[in-house]
Amino acid sequence: MNNKSKTTKRFYVSDISCASCVTTIETALKSVSGVDEVQVNFADRTASVTGDVSSDKLIKAVGESGYTASLAEDESSSSERQNQDLVHYRDLLKKTIIAGVIGVLILAVTMLGVLPDITTPSGQIAYGVISLLTLFVLSYPGGRFFAGALKSFKNHSANMDTLISIGTGVAWVYSTFVVISPDSVSEVARHVYFDTAAIIIAFINLGSALEMRARGKTSEAIKRLIGLQPKTARVLREGAEVDIPIEQVLMGDIVRVRPGEKIPVDGEIAEGTSHVDESMLTGEPVPVSKKLGDEVVGGSVNKSGSFLFKANRIGKDTALSQIIDMVRKAQNTKPEIGRLADKVSSIFVPTVLIIATLTMMAWFNFGPDPKLTYMLVATVAVLIIACPCALGLATPISVMVGVGKAAEYGVLIRKGDALQKAGQLTTVVLDKTGTITEGRPVVTALEPKDGSSEEELLKIAASVEKNSEHPLAEAVVEASKERSLELISIESFEAISGHGVRASYQNKLVLLGNSKLMNDNGINLGALTRRSEELSKLGQTVIFVALDGQPLGLLGISDPIKTDSKEAIQRLQESGIRVVMLTGDNRATAGTVASLVGVDDFIAEVLPQDKANEIIKLQEQGEKVAMVGDGINDAPALAGADVGFAIGTGTDVAIESADITLMRGSLHGVADAVAISKATLRNIKENLIGAFGYNTLAIPIAAGILYPFIGILLSPIIAGAAMALSSVTVVTNANRLRWFKP
Repeated sequence: MNNKSKTTKRFYVSDISCASCVTTIETALKSVSGVDEVQVNFADRTASVTGDVSSDKLIKAVGESGYTASLAEDESSSSERQNQDLVHYRDLLKKTIIAGVIGVLILAVTMLGVLPDITTPSGQIAYGVISLLTLFVLSYPGGRFFAGALKSFKNHSANMDTLISIGTGVAWVYSTFVVISPDSVSEVARHVYFDTAAIIIAFINLGSALEMRARGKTSEAIKRLIGLQPKTARVLREGAEVDIPIEQVLMGDIVRVRPGEKIPVDGEIAEGTSHVDESMLTGEPVPVSKKLGDEVVGGSVNKSGSFLFKANRIGKDTALSQIIDMVRKAQNTKPEIGRLADKVSSIFVPTVLIIATLTMMAWFNFGPDPKLTYMLVATVAVLIIACPCALGLATPISVMVGVGKAAEYGVLIRKGDALQKAGQLTTVVLDKTGTITEGRPVVTALEPKDGSSEEELLKIAASVEKNSEHPLAEAVVEASKERSLELISIESFEAISGHGVRASYQNKLVLLGNSKLMNDNGINLGALTRRSEELSKLGQTVIFVALDGQPLGLLGISDPIKTDSKEAIQRLQESGIRVVMLTGDNRATAGTVASLVGVDDFIAEVLPQDKANEIIKLQEQGEKVAMVGDGINDAPALAGADVGFAIGTGTDVAIESADITLMRGSLHGVADAVAISKATLRNIKENLIGAFGYNTLAIPIAAGILYPFIGILLSPIIAGAAMALSSVTVVTNANRLRWFKP
């Protein structure tokens, strides 16, 4: 199959009612030819499908499984869905009030004894009216449960709707039978449960409404990201500035941004200077200086000057759109801890139906008189109190909030497993250049050999290094520009990985690199060796230059340590994590940097291709290892680590290889990710313990296990309230993460 044709599509599935529905929908989608991966998010009511298959086929498959799907194409559809959710929320409240008022009225007239005896004609008429009122409650406020149960039955499955509809339906059928033929039932069992059926429907609708409202808050991070993008852009067209919808901005358009305005799309400044607040992207509150040629990001805020920029990424290609997409994908993924809940949820409803049947048989065969009454109350209570919703919501609701919270701090989590594993790390390995240090080296020492000059040394070094993309090479070339040196033409160029480069000009061999390169080629460095050691102790990287077999001199290059690296490393250590620095630099330079930032250990003189091996060695020692890097040579190590962190300012290859992307260059992002991961994992465990504990205790109590000992039998009305409350509790607990600060 052609990978290029594979895409990921998102669908809204509005009628998911419980975790059992998730299994049914996932099975239906996976059965479609061309589908590679399916993620159904019960908390968000969405399905993400990866593969080479048309949307129509996927929507049809969902429809055939008994559910309704619609394609989530853009942000306008997201806004439309929010409006639909609001309408549905209000509808649930209306149905709650209707069912609640009718249920309470029925309960009141029954308890006050104002109705005639059920065995009299007038009593049968009165209770018959009540039966019809209850039937109205079941068909209108409770109609969605019966429709959902019917869909599941047609697809040979069962879900929460099945339990509710059977429970309330049985209560109504039994009660109506008593009204129609009271003499067929013994006097002690001649009870009706119309109030129970109506109030249960009211409680469950109220629970759904409260759950929907609380669940809506879990996607606040996405809503805020979407809200960052302005609706219009001021574009130069035919010499005039015109305001147009952002969807109409074209590649190459020149866009005007005035002070205080949001930047509409990504681009490059073509005229003017300013300071831009990019905290939405990086979490860093300090505005960034922007000048001619600098990149600006859509959604960031222009703080001061007015400028023009050329649009170079629009629509779904902008950084903001990609961030939104990445956050959504991560919210839809399931960490390992959530798969246990999925397995339990998939068999939960059939298990409850079996327990309800056993409960019914036990009360009928061994219960006291009136057997029918006790049997009905216990069976209905078991059916109603069982709540697969809480179990199904426990993991995805916390993941949604946790991933969103991380995004607020400029930490983009690509996979749900990474969110879990980040909280279990024992060792964090840090690349040096661009991770601990600024990644913008400068030449701080020029030491020519006797008979040579600084200008000649720098001129030859820069002439060779202009062919290299290494950060150290850029520092050398930049130093030559500052001295306005005219570079010479190089005839050949060969990079020697981990050692340096070999080049030639005017038939002379030039070697430029570390001491190993010099030694391998028989270059006698003499006094330069001692000077190299001195510079290395100061934390500088040393590059030797040799011409035609003779040393020409050395260059000392310093890469300043980021101001907050030491503090961030200390945060990691305080959370019980061992921090190791990994670098290709010599031991002296690496040791100096390591002591300055306070890492626990360092590994120096590591060739790029060997970085991944060092990660494997640590893993073989039983460590849970994270790798943090920003370069192409870090990609294998990032991919091999338990969790790969890519500095967002680094290369695309490194970012693609990582599980988590840090949108700012600070190591505080790693500490933030670890803290958020631990908080999210703790929250998931609380939810799962609560959901498992609720069902473990509630179902036996509802079945009547306490009755032989203390004479308590749970009312189905209380069971309905408990069932509604359990889901609301899980969602509310997950929302506590919104206030978490790492």
